[in-house]
Amino acid sequence: RVQLAESGGGSVQAGGSLRLSCAASGDSACMGWFREGPRLPREDIAMISNTGSTIYNSYRQSLKGRFTISKDNAKNTLYLQMNNLTPDDTAMYYCAAESDELRCSGSWYVYEFSDSGQGTQVTVSS
Repeated sequence: RVQLAESGGGSVQAGGSLRLSCAASGDSACMGWFREGPRLPREDIAMISNTGSTIYNSYRQSLKGRFTISKDNAKNTLYLQMNNLTPDDTAMYYCAAESDELRCSGSWYVYEFSDSGQGTQVTVSS
């Protein structure tokens, strides 16, 4: 199994930015981010392949252009750059990893992946 450790969360005012990191130990076919909050149902954000190619970003219009997933293969670390944050983005953010390549497509949710971290809290105030 892949061990995952998220970091980079915190409190920020609306309009601010945060960069989340997820250090992974072990190999996977793809990784991704999802979030869950008190006013948010569990929601996929983005998925990226082991080569660093984005498989998909969220289909939600409110996330487009604001959240960007990336991966540093040399460090085996996943990132999520979040810009222009709003209070609606307040949630626990999780990274997840999947070893089965068949699950690395838009047909699967990131939150269904085999391994996920403990999460990092993001709080956005107005």
